[in-house]
Amino acid sequence: MDQPAIPDIDFLDLLLDAICIVDAQDRFVWISPAGERIFGYTPAEMIGRRVCEFVLPGDEARTREHIERIKAGEDQTNFENRYRRKDGGIVHLMWSARWSEADQVRVAVAHDVTRLREAKSVQSALYSISEAAHTAEDLDDLFSRIHAIISHLLPAANFCVALLDARAQLIEYPYCADERGGAPRTTTIDADTLGARVIRTGTHLLLAPENFDEWPASIRQLKDSGTRYWLGAPLKLDDRTIGALIVKSYEGGLTYTESDLELLEFVSTQVAQAIERKRLYLRLRHMAHHDSLTGLANRRQLEARMASAFAAADGRDVRVALLYLDLDGFKDINDTYSHEIGDALLQAVAHRLNDTLRESSTVARLGGDEFAVLVDELATSGDAYAVVNRIQDMFATPFTIAGHALRVTPSIGVAVYPDDADTAETLLQHADRAMYDVKRYSRPASASR
Repeated sequence: MDQPAIPDIDFLDLLLDAICIVDAQDRFVWISPAGERIFGYTPAEMIGRRVCEFVLPGDEARTREHIERIKAGEDQTNFENRYRRKDGGIVHLMWSARWSEADQVRVAVAHDVTRLREAKSVQSALYSISEAAHTAEDLDDLFSRIHAIISHLLPAANFCVALLDARAQLIEYPYCADERGGAPRTTTIDADTLGARVIRTGTHLLLAPENFDEWPASIRQLKDSGTRYWLGAPLKLDDRTIGALIVKSYEGGLTYTESDLELLEFVSTQVAQAIERKRLYLRLRHMAHHDSLTGLANRRQLEARMASAFAAADGRDVRVALLYLDLDGFKDINDTYSHEIGDALLQAVAHRLNDTLRESSTVARLGGDEFAVLVDELATSGDAYAVVNRIQDMFATPFTIAGHALRVTPSIGVAVYPDDADTAETLLQHADRAMYDVKRYSRPASASR
């Protein structure tokens, strides 16, 4: 029986994997035709150049270690690293390599696993973003973690988070890592900037050297500042855009492609959800520990601060003072001018107390027109009365509310830890009684227009 004729085919042209021969100086000496599909360079463009010229910077150290093992005679299989393609994209490669001592070269086969690795990286990134939303301490911590997560998907040394203040229609940059400067300035939503454009339109954007000239003059100025590539992906929640993720590179830096933009856009929805979840959590936590009218600490937070201050004072020759304030004449103002004016007065009192006292002091609203001030690190009990005098002087100036000059004065009771009490509850009770003693023996102040 006749054997079928074997067609005249160059089987190297059919191989999907690239075969590379590299000399002892780590220079390519031969590359199979598949190398152009994988690396984007023709074999002629790579031959004579060192391997690490093409390796992604973050993978250089591991690659050099891998090369030394091969030269030492170890056969290497399933080693992975990343190369930068000619078009700027990143290719993930799995290598098998062996050293030929007789020829003083290594022969390596490169298998492209980019799609598999990107899929796994994206899956891991989505999980990590969701986890960060639960474990991050605050928004700054969340943004920092998101930056690190995205940096595993694509090079993102220059990374910004832009957020829209929907009420003020302003775009702010609460997080920005930039090798050449700080965060962009706050702009309005209708500003002719790339960040505003992405948020305003809700569409992603890639600005590259080849399309700079198509943009308005205000945006073309980015080129003059050294910006080479600019990627922006909107942060979307349902039908609204709350901000954008921005990645860029400067002259002499990285090249970005549509593939990079697709990765950034793919994770942006998860990032938007993480930001919104953290914002909600922080709002709820703030509500649990702060007075809703004045923004001051509430009784719950005050007691927690007292416990911390007591613990810090124990074993040291220092005192912690609690001042209990009640506003004389407040009821008359509330009845005469309306509850709205009364609420505004309470907010003004809270603001003035915060401005008057040192940052380490805790100002709290206990309810109605009653406030408390916690002052720690006092050398003597008498030092608490210097704080009382400062607060009384503060009330000497009338409060101007809706065109009315309103005058109130506080009755202030003082209790000191550990002299008067040794728990938060008993110190509050002692200060409350001291305040009523002051009120009983002083003449009530009147409110005037």
